[in-house]
Amino acid sequence: MPLSSPSNLRRRHLIAAAAAAIAVPAVRAQAWPARPITLIAPYPPGGGVDAVARLIGERLAPRLGQAVNVDNKPGAGATLGGTALARSAPDGYTLMLGSVVDYAIAPHVHKALPFDAQKDFVPIVEAGFGTVGLIVHAELPAKSVAELIALAKAKPGELSYASSGVGGLQHLNAEMFKQMAGIDLVHVPYKGTAQLLPDLIAGRIPLAIDSLPAHLPHLRSGKTRALAVASRARSPILPDVPTMIESGLPGYETATNYTLYAPARTPAEVVALLNREANAVLKMPEVVDKLTSMGIVVTGGSTEAAVARTSAEVAKWAAVIRKGNLQLG
Repeated sequence: MPLSSPSNLRRRHLIAAAAAAIAVPAVRAQAWPARPITLIAPYPPGGGVDAVARLIGERLAPRLGQAVNVDNKPGAGATLGGTALARSAPDGYTLMLGSVVDYAIAPHVHKALPFDAQKDFVPIVEAGFGTVGLIVHAELPAKSVAELIALAKAKPGELSYASSGVGGLQHLNAEMFKQMAGIDLVHVPYKGTAQLLPDLIAGRIPLAIDSLPAHLPHLRSGKTRALAVASRARSPILPDVPTMIESGLPGYETATNYTLYAPARTPAEVVALLNREANAVLKMPEVVDKLTSMGIVVTGGSTEAAVARTSAEVAKWAAVIRKGNLQLG
């Protein structure tokens, strides 16, 4: 049969088309990135999220061969940054370092939220989590979680706790503690940790369940005490402090969170490449050392693990809000 016959031509076209289809993902992965990448930090410069975003962005840039520029978009409980990500083109050139916890809680606080994190974001990797501690004023009589619970039961509605505001993680940390311990505490909201610290140190407010970094200098000076940490395992920066689970509250676990996101529908091969490179960055000794010094435990792992974490956090905080009949919006 001649090489130019219609059947041979059709066969050659089919083979060429199949080869092209197989080659498309590789070509797209090789072509990306062809220009600088924007990494949204949905909090102000100088904070923990900003610091982690810049640390990861600086190490990712040479591995990707393009600049990674951090763009701070603070406001509305990190939802302004989340909105910007959701509205970005799903091409891998706009990413965000945000918190699974923020976006699990946000729908309960912002009734007209313009995005759905589970539908509009794809988690690339969980970079790490910040350890949360149960911090009390140095002169509070309770020396353990059990003693604090006993004190609260003896004085129902008399002990108060500080938070960074209604609907924030500190607020819900304490609400979950109240529910699991069966105690009554009074909520005193502040604008943030910087604002509540002076009152905690002075004893005007007896306790807070907060991320550790800002509290470490005062814990070390003895102005405050940590009764427990809320991670599954003890913290390397406070190795003598028991976990909440060890302290008699099985299942009590909470943490701040640092997760790298892309918009939904970002090409799978770009997400896979970012996951691989971000995991490589998270294994660098200087990155691990820096994050550990900030009270952050490095996690890393698969995109699937990050997706599972999102679903778990959404379910957990929805249950706390429902059980406490909390009006957050």
